[in-house]
Amino acid sequence: MPFHYYGMMDPEDVKCIIAYLRTLKPIKNDVPESSSDFPMNFIINTLPHKASPTRLPPENDVVNYGKYLITAAACVDCHTKVDKGVLVPGTEFGGGREFPFPDGSIVRSSNITPDEGTGIGAWKDDMFIHYFRIHSDSATLNTKVEPGKFNSIMPWTMYGKMNDKDLLAMFAYLKTVKPIKNEVVVYTPAPNK
Repeated sequence: MPFHYYGMMDPEDVKCIIAYLRTLKPIKNDVPESSSDFPMNFIINTLPHKASPTRLPPENDVVNYGKYLITAAACVDCHTKVDKGVLVPGTEFGGGREFPFPDGSIVRSSNITPDEGTGIGAWKDDMFIHYFRIHSDSATLNTKVEPGKFNSIMPWTMYGKMNDKDLLAMFAYLKTVKPIKNEVVVYTPAPNK
C-alpha cells in the first residue's frame, strides 16, 4: 500500500476518495486481526510516515499537475528498481523492477523516463494516450492469458480510463525527469522444469 504517496495528496482529494468509498455497497467480511512475528512486530512500527499533504496544482500548471497525478498514482514505486524492498536511488522511473510470478516467470516494469532509446523520450502525446487506450479497451480486457504467457501487472483498467488532459499532464511531467538508459527485458518466461 503506497500510503506515503497518498499522504502527499491534497486533503480535499483524500476526502473525495473517502466519500466515494462510502457509496460502495458494504461487504461483510470478518478479517482476522493481523499479527507479526519477531522482528517484524517491532519493525512495522517504524514504517509509517507522517503525512505531508500538498495542494492540487491548477490544471494549467501542466507539469506540476502531472507530477501530482504521478505521485498520487505511485508510479515511481513500480517503475523503479528495488533492493530488499527499498527503491534504488538514481533509478527512479527507469523501470526494471521485477515482479516474480508463482510459476517462475518474471515481469518487469517499463522504463518511463525520457531516454530516447530505452524509455519514452521519442514518444509523442498521441502515442502516450494511445498506449493507455489500447491496453484498456474491452478487446484487451477480455483476452484470456494462457498459463506461462506474458501478463502485464500494470493496472490498465484504472489508468486507461483517465481523460486525455490528465494523461497528457502525466506525460508532460515524465518528460522532465532524468533520462535513464535502461533497456528492460519486460518478460522472462518460467524456466522449463
